[in-house]
Amino acid sequence: MSEFHYANGQLCAERVALNKVAERFATPAYVYSRAAIESQWHAYDDALAERQHLICYAVKANSNLAVLSLLAELGSGFDIVSVGELERVLKAGGDPSKIVFSGVGKRTDEIKRALDVKIKCFNVESLSELSRLDQIAAEKNLIAKVSLRINPDVDAETHPYISTGLKETKFGIAYDRALESYIQARDMTNIDVVGIDVHIGSQLTDLEPFRLAYKKVAELTKMLRQDGHNIRRLDLGGGLGIPYENSNQSPPTPEDYAKVIHETVGDLDCEIEIEPGRLLAGNAGLMVSSVIYNKSGEGRDFMIVDAAMNDLIRPAMYEAYHEIIPVIESTGSSEIKDYDIVGPVCETGDILAKGWKSKKLQAGDLLAIRSAGAYGASMSSQYNTRPLIAEILVDGKDFKTIRRSPTYDEMLSLEE
Repeated sequence: MSEFHYANGQLCAERVALNKVAERFATPAYVYSRAAIESQWHAYDDALAERQHLICYAVKANSNLAVLSLLAELGSGFDIVSVGELERVLKAGGDPSKIVFSGVGKRTDEIKRALDVKIKCFNVESLSELSRLDQIAAEKNLIAKVSLRINPDVDAETHPYISTGLKETKFGIAYDRALESYIQARDMTNIDVVGIDVHIGSQLTDLEPFRLAYKKVAELTKMLRQDGHNIRRLDLGGGLGIPYENSNQSPPTPEDYAKVIHETVGDLDCEIEIEPGRLLAGNAGLMVSSVIYNKSGEGRDFMIVDAAMNDLIRPAMYEAYHEIIPVIESTGSSEIKDYDIVGPVCETGDILAKGWKSKKLQAGDLLAIRSAGAYGASMSSQYNTRPLIAEILVDGKDFKTIRRSPTYDEMLSLEE
């Protein structure tokens, strides 16, 4: 049974009715299921059980301390892209020896902090970054463990803003320059090159781009070993997609993904690291919102809700689709119409859904915007001086606030 389901006509998260959550906390609010996060993490862990591996959760997907803490309790590693994310993981009880640091623009202060806490590995994206890391590590009399991120020039066939494996993007070192880059890295005194890193994009629903990229990783591993490089780790990135349009879709599972890993790099005797984010958190969360007004426009009807693009920016930024369902299950034979679900922000692009088919809802009725556990709260803002919304974690029949919404005084306290 899905952790989000109807019971007696009410949408529930595990054993908690969402209208009860809305009664206690103001809407809009994010609601996450602990069981959903844990089950997806175990699905990855079980799929890769045959070989040495580390699941490094991509913190950018959902960086709430409670989410990070429960993953740390499971033994998860973490993929970070800033020193702020590093501090979050450490505060949540994450093991620094299970942290990999990705990203194209690591600052000097970020590198120093990561070296000080002895993270597992830096995923280095350029030779200039590698030189700076070598210099800083020398100043500290430390050895930095490194995987070079190689850009395989593989089309992930996803939205261009989240496609990272093509040669025209800012990410990684070109595949054709990989050998010379590893030679330069080997000559650096304070660098220990332990592996290869690759990441081709996010929200992939076809396994073939992974297969093409990982075949290139396998070829490169063999060439590097022939040249004397001790390649012992392969960081294969993340990016496996989730169904957004309806829960009956069947994108590849962690088991399907693991088969591709076994088939392409399974004979190389390397530790495998993967960086899932969306697949762990995405369908483990939704956003609850209340209807404010109904409005008839020229040729279309609007349902104005209290959630907006600052709370969930994916529809405005990526033209992304999120399934929306009523919190109280629809009954009766009321007329069904098409509605554009829009928020209060003063932007025409503040649209959560177009052409949503529903009977007319009244002010105060609740909607659930699904698949919002990843890149929802973590990308939200205080645009229009709208407070960040609360985040709620459900655990069985219990639920609690894991981030409260700030007061206006707290919002303004940093300004003079």
